[in-house]
Amino acid sequence: MIVDRFAKYLNCIEYPKEKTSWNIAGILKDKNAFYKFEVRDVHVISDNHVYAEGNINTKANKMVFELLDKWVILDIEEITPIIKLSKDKNFILEELLKKLEWTITLLK
Repeated sequence: MIVDRFAKYLNCIEYPKEKTSWNIAGILKDKNAFYKFEVRDVHVISDNHVYAEGNINTKANKMVFELLDKWVILDIEEITPIIKLSKDKNFILEELLKKLEWTITLLK
C-alpha cells in the first residue's frame, strides 16, 4: 500500500482516527516539522504519460506523489493559489515545480 511505503520516510507517525482527507502524519526523517500528508498514486496512461489527482480542499499540509524513483512532496498552501488562478486544472509536474519555492524530493 502506498501509505505504508511512504511511512518508511517518517518518524512520529500518526494515522487519522476517522475518515478524513489526509492519509498519514509525521515528521520527515532529518527534518523537524510535523505535517499531515495526502499521499497519491500515479496512474500510467502510456509509456511517457502518467497522471495523479490531488485535492487542495484538504486538511493535509502536504501533497505527496510517488514516482518510479522518488517521492515528490508539495506544499498545499503554496500550490492552492496557482491552481485557483489557472483555467486549466491539469498541470505538468515538472512545470509546476518550477513555480514553487517549497518542494521536497525524496529518492527511493
